[in-house]
Amino acid sequence: MEALLNEWLWQEESWLPPGVTWQDIKMKEDEGRFPLPRDLVYTVPLAFAFIALRFIFERLIALPLSKHLGVKDRIRIQADSVPKLETFYKQTSRQPLQKEAVSLGKQCGISQRNIQTWFRHRRNQDRPSNTKKFCEASWRFVFYLISFTAGLGSLINTPWFWDHRECWRGYPKQPVAVAHYWYYILELGFYLSLLLCVSVDVKRKDFKEQVIHHIATVFLIGFSYCANYVRVGTLVMLVHDSSDFLLESAKMFHYAGWTRTCDSLFVVFALAFLVTRLVVFPGRVVHTTLVLSLEFFQPFFGYYFFNTLLLVLQALHIFWAYLILRMLYKFVFLGKVERDERSEDESEVDDEEEAPEEDGDEGSRKQRKGAINCKLASLANNCVLNNLTSQRKINCRAQSRKAR
Repeated sequence: MEALLNEWLWQEESWLPPGVTWQDIKMKEDEGRFPLPRDLVYTVPLAFAFIALRFIFERLIALPLSKHLGVKDRIRIQADSVPKLETFYKQTSRQPLQKEAVSLGKQCGISQRNIQTWFRHRRNQDRPSNTKKFCEASWRFVFYLISFTAGLGSLINTPWFWDHRECWRGYPKQPVAVAHYWYYILELGFYLSLLLCVSVDVKRKDFKEQVIHHIATVFLIGFSYCANYVRVGTLVMLVHDSSDFLLESAKMFHYAGWTRTCDSLFVVFALAFLVTRLVVFPGRVVHTTLVLSLEFFQPFFGYYFFNTLLLVLQALHIFWAYLILRMLYKFVFLGKVERDERSEDESEVDDEEEAPEEDGDEGSRKQRKGAINCKLASLANNCVLNNLTSQRKINCRAQSRKAR
């Protein structure tokens, strides 16, 4: 059975160009290292190592850094303990319909208004804090920055970095340098760790697109390594890493409240993303895999499969470019980036808009009082700013009258 499976899985027609056999691409030790599928087995324990390293990094480095930069979490009003509502929240829906709210109110002896307020409080409890978001962004920032720097250093002197036809010259019998081997293994291990943690990471509007992106990336890296598309694969990874660390750094300063720094980094990221993902990636990388590669071999299954994955990534790039352009529009016409277009569907300030309930324990009253005080302080600051602005206008008018 195992022999039949191996024979079916590693058919030469699927992995190699027409007329090439596995015997043709065997290399001697002095000719270099040829990528072998069994090398990818090491990425599984490496993914778990990345998860453990992330846990240590977030607590020993990211968390103290968040406090140093002034990251502040919102005051959340804790929902009262109501077992029936908690069961409905976890098993049925986080946002009940009106009929469901009426039915729950009758079962628990609570008014419909208080039912809706309880669910709003409960949803707010599950929202990730700014500190959690900052730690997640800082971990990705560190990896993407190191990956991009190391990848650029290992590729800048290679011939295929400047002439993309070199990606296919001699294919498929192309040795893989040690640096590029580790570049592949570490990238695949990292994306596997992201895929394993996707259920506990911060969920955004593009959650499904993120999952599709991670799956496509894992298949793309794994297949390109087994089919020895390593040269063009390194270019794909470098193009993606070139803008990702800018996005994560902008998120970090956004959560810390450094608005000007965040806005500046966002503009740089937007320009880098639009150029690399909408110009360089399709115009150079996809073009060389779709067109230039046919100068060296006839199309086969691997050719179609690899290019299909690249086109899936390009479709995601267009989707994210649309979100980025929306944010860029807000920045240009409103003067700032108001919020991440990919952030959660529900508003982050629901807890501030909640009206205090009549019932509740002393702890809930203190939390409500704290939230109300924060809102009153914000309103007071706005009033002071409005008064100062009005006074300046009055003074300017008086001075202009005197000048006349």
